Amino acid sequence: MKTESIVKKRYADGANAQEAALCCPVDYDPQYLKVIPTEVIERDYGCGDPSQYLKPGETVLDLGSGTGKICFIASQVVGPEGKVIGVDMTDDMLDVARRNAPVVAEKIGYANVEFCKGRIQDLALDLEALDQELQARPINNANRFLEAEELAEELRVKKTMIPNDSVDVVVSNCVLNLVSMNHRLQLFEEIFRVLKVGGRAVISDIVSDETVSADMMKDPDLWSGCISGAFREDEFLEAFEAAGFYGVQILKLDKEPWQTVQGIEFRSMTIEAFKGKQGACLEHKQAVIYKGPFKKVLDDDNHPMERGQRYAVCDKTYQLYRKAPYAEFFEFIDPREEVPADQAEPFDGGEMRLRHPRETKGDNYDASSDASECCGSSCC
Repeated sequence: MKTESIVKKRYADGANAQEAALCCPVDYDPQYLKVIPTEVIERDYGCGDPSQYLKPGETVLDLGSGTGKICFIASQVVGPEGKVIGVDMTDDMLDVARRNAPVVAEKIGYANVEFCKGRIQDLALDLEALDQELQARPINNANRFLEAEELAEELRVKKTMIPNDSVDVVVSNCVLNLVSMNHRLQLFEEIFRVLKVGGRAVISDIVSDETVSADMMKDPDLWSGCISGAFREDEFLEAFEAAGFYGVQILKLDKEPWQTVQGIEFRSMTIEAFKGKQGACLEHKQAVIYKGPFKKVLDDDNHPMERGQRYAVCDKTYQLYRKAPYAEFFEFIDPREEVPADQAEPFDGGEMRLRHPRETKGDNYDASSDASECCGSSCC
């Protein structure tokens, strides 16, 4: 089954006339919809609202941006200091988005959105740049075909559509499931590649509670309708973890299914995943205490931590835990004497171990003090 051609055809039709079967009901913030033309809203299809998790000033990349609804909402959230890039492979969708971008910009008072033609599993290749080159050198024999492949690779390097480490947030709304199975590893690698260190992916998509059957996956209508290609709930999260993301969590999972097919329930899930746990592990004598509520947990590196214990962690992990989504679950203990960066030794990253208080206070620490202030609002 030629999944990409089937998807392009169905969504091209959906750009020219509203198709209710592609739409999963979503409550968007009405204040952001006021400036967006009806044409965009009626012909944009999704199953969630990743834009609600954005912040002012961020650079946002929307995968499978369609007619641009999420992009135009995001443009208002990130504000004039932010930037929004939409990527879609369907000309009809891009036509609607680009035609309405100046309308939205005039209403909000600034223009911070651009739309690119590309495949979301190949974010380095600008398909419009490739089109221009092929118009001058059309493919009319096998040698030309091989030259076109070389040209595409050259464009990926010299005119990269979305550069490495260039985006704060990657969002997508019910599109990842449309990518064929043999391109999914590349898809998640590309999401990871374009994000800055410390960046995150916020993705809404349709997931299934059971594995989709082989027969269903061969049905073109079910595939282009966001059914056959749906990730199983647990496998969706595992795909981000396998790509190198950390802090992967479910932000929203619809209680009721959007559709049920052959006893399998399909519903909307929105997840968040962070990039940035790569790098050297250095010893700075820091410790963390997992506060609960669970008695014992595993972190993303499979290190077990019991509630209330002081654990030795490297500086990289310590800094990660101080940020979202972990910070609220830990107490952080800095060393009494800071370890200079140029004196930090490699951290023993083997088994998770407890940190004795003397490691952070110092072996020679023998201070004594009297109670001189009250604890809280009343004296102890």
